[in-house]
Amino acid sequence: MNTQRLQEIKNRYRIVGMDPALDHAVETALMLAPTNLSVLISGESGVGKDIIPRIIHDNSRRKNGKYLAVNCGAIPAGTINAELFGHEKGSFTGAVAERKGYFEEADGGTLFLDEIGELPRETQAMLLRVLQSGEFMKVGSSKVQKTNVRFIAATNRNLYSAVLRGEFREDLYYRLNAAQIQMPALRERKDDIYLLFRYFSKEFGEENNICKVNLSHEAIRLIRSYRWPGNIRELKNIAETVTTLKSAPATVERDHVELDAADIREFIPDEKDSLLPAVAGDKHSGGLGDEDKQMLVKAILDLKQEIDAIKARLDGSSPLPAPARPVEEQDEPEEQEQDDIRPAKAEPVLNIRKSNDELIDLALEKHGGNIKEAAAELGISERTIYRRMAKRRDA
Repeated sequence: MNTQRLQEIKNRYRIVGMDPALDHAVETALMLAPTNLSVLISGESGVGKDIIPRIIHDNSRRKNGKYLAVNCGAIPAGTINAELFGHEKGSFTGAVAERKGYFEEADGGTLFLDEIGELPRETQAMLLRVLQSGEFMKVGSSKVQKTNVRFIAATNRNLYSAVLRGEFREDLYYRLNAAQIQMPALRERKDDIYLLFRYFSKEFGEENNICKVNLSHEAIRLIRSYRWPGNIRELKNIAETVTTLKSAPATVERDHVELDAADIREFIPDEKDSLLPAVAGDKHSGGLGDEDKQMLVKAILDLKQEIDAIKARLDGSSPLPAPARPVEEQDEPEEQEQDDIRPAKAEPVLNIRKSNDELIDLALEKHGGNIKEAAAELGISERTIYRRMAKRRDA
């Protein structure tokens, strides 16, 4: 994409930063905009996922239609269906009149569902029907209605892990995952941290007639070394707090103050007791929750046990049977070499189906369910992963 065009878009939506992953997310949004593909935006809380749907809508053929944004996590489970699909008068207590839902209101436009991982299973089934056919029914009605909505969703959860736990429908996950945009965490954008700090400090200073804050080299190194679990939202809060408490009234002669590391250290949380990029145990945060970590550890231990068993047989000089390959794999010689997914360590590993499946799960877990990235890391084709997942579903 033309660099000038990209910068114009970033300026329009007040996107600050030069990180390649950030630019890639914006470029992908612009490429997807003219299509009607559903889009899933992934990323930790506070990374700015809500900007991407606006870019897609404003640059699409639906730009003159409505754009509605809904936070699924803020709507009680008991009323989410009525909010999304509408309801008939008297369909439940408090339904004193017929009401249109978001899908009906956004007909011809774009509907953005944030925190889609919070949807109840019943609502997920109803949403899948809308995505597949555009059909829905209001709560308390038997009449099928149609809607023509561009659907965009966002999540700060690992939806693939939610699928494995049975919390999120697998068919809906793959429907959403057709087009995915990954927003990078702030700690992955080291060079953008100070740019954002100066931007927020300048903006806040101008609003309140106080000097913006510039940082010394030592202070910049300090904020770059912090992990920013709250991402851009946390950085904005700290930049505004520092500007409020450490700055001075702006004058014609003076529009900024310079602070060193000692001046801002008190505002940076102590992370000595935290090794994770988000609060441990919070399954809705950007980091791994307790259940996710337990599943990951169990998969690793199971794989280690199999490797240890194989090594024991080799040490005992017992013959090893050649692993049987299914007929459908024998019919695809170009894929056979890729089916042998081996760890980087030079340890004796058999082409055991269970081991391969667990390695695929680990790679998908690491890359947030992104099949393309998982396949690249494992050195196999995307087709191999799709075929194995299909076999496991049919088993």
